[in-house]
Amino acid sequence: MKEQSSRVLSETELTELATTALMGLGLVRKDAADAARILTLAEMFGLSTHGVGRIESYGERLQIKGINPRPSIALEQVAPALIRVDGDNGVGPLVGMRALEAAMEAAATTGIALALARGSNHFGPVSPYCHIAAEAGFASLIGSNATTTIAPWGGSEARLGNSPCGFGFPNPGGDPIILDMAVSVAARAKIRNAAKTGEPIPDTWATDRAGRPTTDPNEALNGFLLPIGGHKGYGLALVVDLLAGLLSGAAYLTHVKSWVDSPEEPQDLGHYFILIDTKRLGGADWLSGRMTDFADILHSTPPADPSAPVLVPGEIENRNLVRARQEGIRLDPSLLTKLQAFAAHAQPA
Repeated sequence: MKEQSSRVLSETELTELATTALMGLGLVRKDAADAARILTLAEMFGLSTHGVGRIESYGERLQIKGINPRPSIALEQVAPALIRVDGDNGVGPLVGMRALEAAMEAAATTGIALALARGSNHFGPVSPYCHIAAEAGFASLIGSNATTTIAPWGGSEARLGNSPCGFGFPNPGGDPIILDMAVSVAARAKIRNAAKTGEPIPDTWATDRAGRPTTDPNEALNGFLLPIGGHKGYGLALVVDLLAGLLSGAAYLTHVKSWVDSPEEPQDLGHYFILIDTKRLGGADWLSGRMTDFADILHSTPPADPSAPVLVPGEIENRNLVRARQEGIRLDPSLLTKLQAFAAHAQPA
């Protein structure tokens, strides 16, 4: 069989392919489309490790019923500005979208709102959610807990996850400022990529199983990720898990199941979505002027390296998004083939 060449897809084409692939794995079209929106945005931001390729790993668990393809996601209005979301073990980006929508709807009424989700799975990167919120005029603080990969500061066993967290601030008429980060120095996906290519990693990324810094990605995959800022990163990871896991009613710390070791079991991940309706604070011109001035102050900083000017968080992703919309998104041939194979099983909506 001749190997398929890479192909450039438009945003619409990639969204439809991702949607149909998820339908082929059992999701109904509406749910598949909402989940695909997150993964497609991630791909367009340049976050390919958390983009449409994630459908393959989600698919492995969907096929063995480790993830529920047709969840009954339930919303509980605990208070006017507080919502609990039971994801019913659905695909993470779908549960994330439902929680984001609930938080935005409540914040539009109350000015600020918090949605806490439980019964979820890996929900992709944070930045697509922040971007969607920013486009609607909401500032956001969003995070999720994760499978244990980090040892508590001073410990020699993994007890907490590399929990992603992020922030988004809208800029009417301009690009939002978005920070999307995990609490480790480097994402586990980067270490897996280094292991595949046989390249060493910096010794600041991870330790081996005994807790010793290592440059061997294979030793690192059997060891622990190192948190940013030492004990400060450890503290930040705890805060994310306290919000996303403990307060939401989801699993937390070592109660979170590993999707690698136990792919057939629900992970019960938790997420939090804090939304602020910036329209309550002032008009579009007011906010745009302040956001532009804020970015200008940072951009005008004399760079330490003239070839590397100062950027604001999200600037690279925003540029990638514009480029992707103009030039399309090129998919790896093997990934394209896998998505097409899943899509071939989709039933008519």
